[in-house]
Parts: sequence; structure tokens; C-alpha cells
Amino acid sequence: TDISEQKQREQALKRQNERLDKFTSIVSHDLRNPLNVAMARLELATDECDSPHLDDVRAAHNWMEQLIDDLLQFARAGHGAIEHDHIDLRRLVREFQATGATDEAAVVVETEQTIRADRDRVRQLIENLIQNALDHGGTSVTVGDCDGGFYVEDDGPGVPEASCATIFEPGYSSTTDGTGFGLSIVKEVVDAHGWEIRVTGGADGGARFEITGVEPATGPEPT
Repeated sequence: TDISEQKQREQALKRQNERLDKFTSIVSHDLRNPLNVAMARLELATDECDSPHLDDVRAAHNWMEQLIDDLLQFARAGHGAIEHDHIDLRRLVREFQATGATDEAAVVVETEQTIRADRDRVRQLIENLIQNALDHGGTSVTVGDCDGGFYVEDDGPGVPEASCATIFEPGYSSTTDGTGFGLSIVKEVVDAHGWEIRVTGGADGGARFEITGVEPATGPEPT
């Protein structure tokens, strides 16, 4: 019976992965290819005429491109095998800052933790939480330690209590220019590791996201 149930789970997982592969193929090729054609045609149209409407078209194309990227991140964040890397959180945050995606002065790192988790997925989690804070009016973000894990806290306007139960749902956004997938990607990464996440008020009135159930790295790093 146990073997039969295991086979059923394996078959269900295989079907799920096949559906995921099909979805990502549609998003990355069937949607991106016509968008690339439209963007190229727009540049030709810009050379041939001068119209204020072209800027609106370009903005729509850019938003569609961001939406496609976020959809792919969301689809992949919670699926596939979890790697068990040794991750220096301080170094991971500094690597994100080094890309130039955010002002170095905007992020304060108050952790010396090394955790055992999937490096690429945790990078997604950290980047999305930091970018979410800055996109919603925060000027400073702190990454630090909490009991059983780590937190990302900002000094922005915070999260209304009524929204705490819905902010992780795909498509939720409190701004008009967001795709609504940033925090849902975070939740997928958390769930894939078997962790927990909760949002509370920060010390300066902003939002504080606490990720717990995190396993500290011990022993030699897997090769």
C-alpha cells in the first residue's frame, strides 16, 4: 500500500511538472515572441513619425515584459528540487546591491547568519522583499536576525491590517504599476522550503516580514 501511494504521488508530481513545463513554454515563447516583434515595430514607427501615443505603447510593452518575467519567476519559485546550499545572508544581500538595482545606502545588513537553503530561490526572496519595500515608499531596508530565521524590515507606510491576509496572493498589488507577483514569489519560495512567513509592523512604522523555520548551516557545504 505504501509503495502504491508513493507511486501515485510520483505520478502526480510528474503530471504537475509537465503542466509547469508547458506553462513556462507558453509564457516564455508564445507570449514573448510576439511582444518582441511588437517592440521592434514600435522602434521603426518611432523613426518614421512623432506621436505622443508611441510613449504609451512603449510603456505598455515594458509592463507586459515585466509581467512575463514575474510570471516565469512565480511559476518556477515553488517547483523543482530544492538545493541545500550554505548561504551567507550578508554576502547574498551585498551581491544584490552590487548589481546596482538599489542604492547601497538604502539597505542595512544586520545578520551574520549562514543558512541551509536553495541559493537561487533565497536570492529571489531577498530581492523581491527589498524591491517591494523600495517600490512602496520605503527609503531604508534592514535585513536582520529573528528567532528561528531572519527578517526584512522597511521604513515605508507599512501594510494595512486588512491586507495582511491577501498580500501574498498572485496578482495582488497596492500600486497601479505593479504586476502583483513579487510577494507571491516570496511565498512560493517560503513554502518550497517548508518555512513560515508573517508580516508585522516595523519599528519605524513600516512593514516587517519574518521568515522562520530556517535551518542553520552546519558541517561542510554539500558539493
